[in-house]
Amino acid sequence: MKRRDFLALGGASMAGLLAGCDARGEWARPLLELAERQNERLERALLRPRVRDHPAGHRPAGDRLPAYYVSDSVPVWDPAVRGAWRLEVSGLVRTPVRLDLESLMRLPAVTQRVNHYCVEGWTAVTEWTGVRVAELARRVEPLPGARYVDFESFDSGYHESWDLESALHPQTLIAYGYEGRRLDPRRGAPARLHSPVKLGYKSVKYLTRVVFLPERSGGYWSDRGYEWYAGT
Repeated sequence: MKRRDFLALGGASMAGLLAGCDARGEWARPLLELAERQNERLERALLRPRVRDHPAGHRPAGDRLPAYYVSDSVPVWDPAVRGAWRLEVSGLVRTPVRLDLESLMRLPAVTQRVNHYCVEGWTAVTEWTGVRVAELARRVEPLPGARYVDFESFDSGYHESWDLESALHPQTLIAYGYEGRRLDPRRGAPARLHSPVKLGYKSVKYLTRVVFLPERSGGYWSDRGYEWYAGT
């Protein structure tokens, strides 16, 4: 059995248990929490130091992102209303910073063609350009107590927290480019998170804050029953 099939089977089993929990009360919650902890241990152990890059021009089946919308409207950063966009990097760090888009784009850039994994089961090859979260961390110097990172969006309070190891993975980017072009609002402009080591719902669009924390702080989807770690 392939690794992703195994994880999908585990997710399906969890969904069935959740349905039972909703129907019969709280009896299943300790079992669900135990199962998620065990699943997280497994996924942490399987975290790869590097996910395969796809060469330019290589487009396997399923290479395009399906058209879907989280809401009926796409949030757009309007400087006339919100002022100039800034990315704040703060929390348990020695030197917090606030970067405008031009300053972010002057940092060492990475372009990678990697898989984008959706919790719905589809996978697409996508090209992203941006700055490694690890590069930002190098500049702000996280303190010893920092074990998690929360990524916050200007899209109605959307956020997701990550374990520090995955956030600092060399293929976890703050992306401002997609397929050779500047990000558009539909893809998460001005900047968004992207990584092939997490399921798509962990890649927060419309980023405004990156906060280093001593404890995990949940997330929009994990607070609604989705897996918190969500490794691929």
